[in-house]
Amino acid sequence: MDITASMVKELREKTGVGMMDCKEALKECGGEIAQAVDYLRKKGIATAQKRGGRATSEGQVQSYIHGGGKIGVLVEINSETDFSAKTDDFSEFVKNITMHIAAANPICVDRESIPEDILEKEKEIYATQARESGKPEKIIDKIVEGKMKKFYTEAALLDQPFVKNPDLTIQDLINEMMAKTGENIIIRRFTRYMLGDSDE
Repeated sequence: MDITASMVKELREKTGVGMMDCKEALKECGGEIAQAVDYLRKKGIATAQKRGGRATSEGQVQSYIHGGGKIGVLVEINSETDFSAKTDDFSEFVKNITMHIAAANPICVDRESIPEDILEKEKEIYATQARESGKPEKIIDKIVEGKMKKFYTEAALLDQPFVKNPDLTIQDLINEMMAKTGENIIIRRFTRYMLGDSDE
């Protein structure tokens, strides 16, 4: 099948990936745009994982105020170069992350950062619920494990489904941004304030 310039252009606009990569993806997928998007996403994730160890000392700090001043978010996202950090794409990406944090209220950036006492408390609650509903002792660990997986998708930012497109997690968005920029990108930290919240 002939891959036309307009097909390559459409795929580029959807993914932000270079022309040659778009052409290759379309050839691999028989000209199917949707399949080519998936192909590039998978390829981007593989490349992103290779970049994971590279130093990130540039980036942006952005703030977002939501709900008439009721919720505020401050986030730091790092890239390898100032060049990437100053692009419109990167700014839009950081903005999307701040808005997501305002809406989804994660506890930490990743599951490894969730405090141990919170994890233990959640496990204890799930185990108690399972026992009280009459579940046999031998399957309680399995039930707790399943509930913890769901808890991570609510508590850890990287595991959360993106509010604008729940088919993607925040980690997927980072992988896509890494594929676009060719750089390692990390969400370093965030703070979310809600009017009237206690400091507990």
